[in-house]
Amino acid sequence: MEPAALGKAERQRLIASVVSRKRIGSQLELAEALAKAGCPVTQATVSRDIRELRLEKTSDALGRPRYVVPGRALRRDPRESLNAVLDQFGISATAAQNIVVVQSELGSAPAIARALDGLEHPKIVGTLAGDDTCLVVTAGPAAAKAVARELGSAIG
Repeated sequence: MEPAALGKAERQRLIASVVSRKRIGSQLELAEALAKAGCPVTQATVSRDIRELRLEKTSDALGRPRYVVPGRALRRDPRESLNAVLDQFGISATAAQNIVVVQSELGSAPAIARALDGLEHPKIVGTLAGDDTCLVVTAGPAAAKAVARELGSAIG
């Protein structure tokens, strides 16, 4: 049994949701994401919806193309957010094998992890936060040392 086709308003809400949650850099990627969500569309429909929604094409932190919903493109730069939270709450950043241990003020580690995740840093595999410690996982010791130096320089 085929899923019921979404109406225009529902499809456009889905598009806004998809581009807000993941990096979509082309009309083909958007059409594929919609199909995976149960809403197959043609390239002409995607193009028309992008125009009607006034989606803006920007670049992410790594310079990759990305569609964003109007008004959300003006968000603070992820690097500025990270630097601000580290300056205010960071205590130290120490490399240990492929992990960087970031010590911070009590209760601030989740904000640091969230800022690091938003950065989409190419050397960072993932983060794990407690109350006052954030573990930053990298691919190897060299990457951990580089990330620790970078984070350490932002700590106030």
